[in-house]
Amino acid sequence: MGAGKTTIGRRLAVRLGLPFIDSDNAIEEAAGQSIEDFFSEHGETSFRDGERRVIDRLLHEGPQVLATGGGAFMDAATRDNIAARGVSVWLHAEFETLMERVLRRSHRPLLKTADPEATMKQLIQDRYPVYALSDIRVESAEGPHELVVGKIIEALAAAASNQETPHEP
Repeated sequence: MGAGKTTIGRRLAVRLGLPFIDSDNAIEEAAGQSIEDFFSEHGETSFRDGERRVIDRLLHEGPQVLATGGGAFMDAATRDNIAARGVSVWLHAEFETLMERVLRRSHRPLLKTADPEATMKQLIQDRYPVYALSDIRVESAEGPHELVVGKIIEALAAAASNQETPHEP
C-alpha cells in the first residue's frame, strides 16, 4: 500500500510493450462494487478469497504486468501461483515514504483505524518478511518513476540471464 504498484506498473508495461492490469480494478469489476464497500459489507476474508480467484484468472491470461494489492502476496496459494506463472517484484519502501503517499488518499480500507501509523507499522512487520520471498526487490523511494522502472528492467534482464546460464552440478 503506497509503494507505487499501479504507477510504476503502468510505466513498466509501456516500456515492456505489455498490457497492464491492476488486480484491484479487476476485483472491483468482478464484485460490482469498490474494494472499500466490499470490505465493509463482506469483510477481509471474503475479499481475500475473491482476490485469490481473480488473480488466478488473470495469471492465465498471458504475458502482462500485473499489479496486485498489498495483501495478495500474503496468501501462500497466490504466491505459488505467481511463482509458477511469472516473476514477482517487491517495490520496497520505507515507512515514512509509505505514510506520506497513503495519506494523500482516503480509500485505504486497512488504514481506516484509530491509529493509521501503528496499523502501517504492523502491516510492514507482518508483510515484509513475506514480501522478501519475491524474485526481485527494487527500492521505491521518492524520485522519478522512470528510475524505478529502469531498475526493474535491469533486474528482470539479470534474472533472465541467470536462468539462461547453465548451472554446474
